[in-house]
Amino acid sequence: MSTPRKIPRQQRSEFTFDAILDAAARLFQQHGYAATTTNKIAELAGVSIGTLYHYVPDKDALLYSLAERHLRHASQALLETAGRLRAEQPPLVDTIRQLVVAVTRLHTAQPDMHRLLFDQAPRTAAGVERLRQLERVLADEVEFHLRRLQVGGDDPGLTALLLVQAVEAQIHGAVLDPPPGRTADECGRAIIDLWTRALTPPTDPGRAAAESSRIGHQ
Repeated sequence: MSTPRKIPRQQRSEFTFDAILDAAARLFQQHGYAATTTNKIAELAGVSIGTLYHYVPDKDALLYSLAERHLRHASQALLETAGRLRAEQPPLVDTIRQLVVAVTRLHTAQPDMHRLLFDQAPRTAAGVERLRQLERVLADEVEFHLRRLQVGGDDPGLTALLLVQAVEAQIHGAVLDPPPGRTADECGRAIIDLWTRALTPPTDPGRAAAESSRIGHQ
């Protein structure tokens, strides 16, 4: 499995490596992974091929580095959303909506790149563990709000983890690739509706109807 030869530490090196990654991301999206060469990436980045190989041995290592950068950016964005929810403490439907919207933005900002990273980026044990750690952090945040809103059943911690895992899968599937006759926005609203209904206590049908009505008018 190919990984970077060198992790840049100095600002100038970080700038150069980011330029290489930006070029790789652009070419992967425009021409596909197979048709992109390291020479083309170096040319677009404005560096020599020797400089590129100073950081990475091949395209797989670039794809790995792009996945690592994506995970860092995703973690920052989702933790910012978590902080905002802690400060605002909105009602159930708005809590779910903000979570779903935040995850959706990460998928749809560069959908082709997201598919490439998901389907082909090399996976290491350390990378998988970082992903799982982010998942656990988000689940802890969701659990906080489930307990605050007094929903989530007898085990809000497990419910929160299932919500985080399911929303990620649902957005990656239905929102990025809507079924025939549906739009990405419709699928996003359906995810919000699904989890709002699932978490609204069944003993309060009036509350469920009100939440559903709010969703329909967004």
